[in-house]
Amino acid sequence: MSTRKFLIMVGGILAVLFLLLALAIRGETGSSEPETAEETAAENAAEESEGESTAPEETEKPLAELDLNDGPLYSLNEDTTPVFQHQSGVDIAYPKEGVKGIFVTAFSAGGERMQGLTELVNNTELNSMVIDVKEDIGDIMMPLDVDNEVAQAHMYDYVNPEVLMETLEDNEIYPIARIVVFKDSRLAAERPDLSYQNSDGTVWQNGSGESFVNPFVKEVWDYNVDIAIEAAKLGFKEIQFDYVRFPEAFETLSSELTYDFGEYADTEADEVQQRVNAVTDFVAYANEQLKPYDVDVSVDVFGYAATQQEAPGIGQNFSQIADNVDIISSMIYPSHWGAGAFGFDTPDTEPYEVVNQYMKVENEVLGKLEEPPKSRPWIQDFTASYLGPGNYINYGATEVEAQIEALKDNGVEEYLLWNAQNTYSEGAKYK
Repeated sequence: MSTRKFLIMVGGILAVLFLLLALAIRGETGSSEPETAEETAAENAAEESEGESTAPEETEKPLAELDLNDGPLYSLNEDTTPVFQHQSGVDIAYPKEGVKGIFVTAFSAGGERMQGLTELVNNTELNSMVIDVKEDIGDIMMPLDVDNEVAQAHMYDYVNPEVLMETLEDNEIYPIARIVVFKDSRLAAERPDLSYQNSDGTVWQNGSGESFVNPFVKEVWDYNVDIAIEAAKLGFKEIQFDYVRFPEAFETLSSELTYDFGEYADTEADEVQQRVNAVTDFVAYANEQLKPYDVDVSVDVFGYAATQQEAPGIGQNFSQIADNVDIISSMIYPSHWGAGAFGFDTPDTEPYEVVNQYMKVENEVLGKLEEPPKSRPWIQDFTASYLGPGNYINYGATEVEAQIEALKDNGVEEYLLWNAQNTYSEGAKYK
């Protein structure tokens, strides 16, 4: 019997015994009233969490005098403590030296390549894997206990979750579940009302034939949060949300498309702030919903979002997102910066300097927050030959090490390596 199964069995037996003991005690006392100050406090807290209020009733304002809320529609009570804490039975500790991870597709995680990737982690300073649970097109890559019919229709068994978790646990590899949120061609095709529609009623697609779903609609939030919860139950120790945004250049598209503004239609905020509020509110909501499952929450963001107050088209406000997560993972690949960024004509050819200059900006932004999240950027381990001659260099161990060194020089010890094919440079020192 695996460690996981044993722990789950023991946990179930103990839970039943405690329940029987509690019922016996209740029966002996013959009273449903709490016997201790702690029980009284617990009952009071439960009543408050159900929405009961002891505040004096306020005089109702006439409709014309009501204050409209331009800010986020979803807010959190930071003092809220989860009543229930789920235990997955998977025991993998957060790495003492900080997360140093690689991206792993579900095809790799569930196939023959997993052995080689596991050996890479075991034989280097690497210690973590970011594994696709819900990927870019919207497919769910492993069996999850999700009731939604669309999710079930696009759920596959590329990965055996139990085998995966046993492998990760045996090798002490920290598991992070990657969940792509608003880029979702599957959900958009099945539910056009949750996406954006062209004037002829067809679902909008970008230049690559991909569709997005609408961050204004809370049903989309719950669709992804339900998947995240099931990933947490499997034993993933962190949920990483990707594509937490509107489509690129949405500010130029919005007037041409038909879509639902949901509850955000009732605010006086302009379209930019509506988008920012929707994205931020989703992150806050997801974080709150995942609290009972003992996982960290991280979000991938474009690096350029930290260099401006907010990215107006996609709805990413770096500071607001950072305020609602445990980890912020900026995608700062040198190849993704345009000519002239940080003063470099060809940023891809300057791996150390681009990362160094970016981190100075991010550290300044995060330094203004009362409780900043951990910074764990995505760095580049691929060659961007698509940029054309003179605009790129071949990336290998030297270029990877240069980026890591730039992070360390700016006080950042954690990072994630991106290579879409999961082919990582040999010989790199992952310090």
